[in-house]
Amino acid sequence: PGPDSEDEEEDEEWPSLEKAAAAAAGRSGDYGGEVEVDPEDEKAIEMFMNKNPPLRRTLADIIMEKITEKQTEVETALSEISGCPMPQLDPRVLEVYRGVREVLSKYRSGKLPKAFKIIPALSNWEQILYITEPETWTAAAMYQATRIFSSNLKERMAQRFYNLVLLPRIRDDIAEYKRLNFHLYMALKKALFKPAAWFKGILIPLCESGTCTLREAIIIGSILSKCSIPVLHSSAALLKLAEMPYNGANSIFLRLLIDKKYALPFRVLDALVFHFLAFRREQRLLPVLWHQSLLALAQRYKEDLSSEQKEALLELLKFHSHPQISPEIRRELMNSKTRDVEGEQAVAME
Repeated sequence: PGPDSEDEEEDEEWPSLEKAAAAAAGRSGDYGGEVEVDPEDEKAIEMFMNKNPPLRRTLADIIMEKITEKQTEVETALSEISGCPMPQLDPRVLEVYRGVREVLSKYRSGKLPKAFKIIPALSNWEQILYITEPETWTAAAMYQATRIFSSNLKERMAQRFYNLVLLPRIRDDIAEYKRLNFHLYMALKKALFKPAAWFKGILIPLCESGTCTLREAIIIGSILSKCSIPVLHSSAALLKLAEMPYNGANSIFLRLLIDKKYALPFRVLDALVFHFLAFRREQRLLPVLWHQSLLALAQRYKEDLSSEQKEALLELLKFHSHPQISPEIRRELMNSKTRDVEGEQAVAME
């Protein structure tokens, strides 16, 4: 079989796969693209959102920057001989990729143009991708593109594709339809083939934007609970989420990753505890999601916390209390061993 045989098999399988999954999802939103959102939770999260978010950078912005950079470079005669990172494209190449754009804007299923499949191998892949206008692709084309790019691009390049092409499309789709198209949901799942790129290109920028909505967090978070992710990548993501400015949606992702029950390094656990303790000075009413993520930490890692950490967290419950959840947290923390006691016992035995 040739190199495309696997693609063809998957392409033929795709329409029936879609029907089966759509039937299984029914109206219950099993595949995670549809969610019921609690209006109270939504309001609580909005209080923590960034009121002046930075402008979203698109693939077009990046390409224009590179072209401008190149022109400046040539003008200052720095590297006229070293070869251009952004050469003027041959009109025939332009014509081919404008044709690809037409195909992708109508694509439903079946084989993709060969010219599209080779994009990851090109040094100027971003420029070529820009010609195909990813914002006009159908959702099915976005899934196929993600499949090709997640398999064939290096980690850093895959991260750029996820961040500049996939994430904006997913956010726009959720904003417009209040749910996520099945193909786009599958694309998000497929993208996790490269976990580091997924966290750095999708999850972390989404949280850092300060504008992640409750609906986005629930839909994108459902991928985390359904997929197996190596502890190293999840630990790095937990560390980053714990240390960034709080915006409400963090709580959902923190809880989902905590609930995966990893054996976390103490450095990550300490960062999580510190994340919660930083709220002692918070005057605003915290969302239920915040209390739920603290409860998850207490349930999963109570025996890995030191006695000082537990005392500090119990003290925190006096500042921020929830009638149903806080007593649970208190019980978990008070009726469990601590990591320093176990350490002392081990030393005594020696």
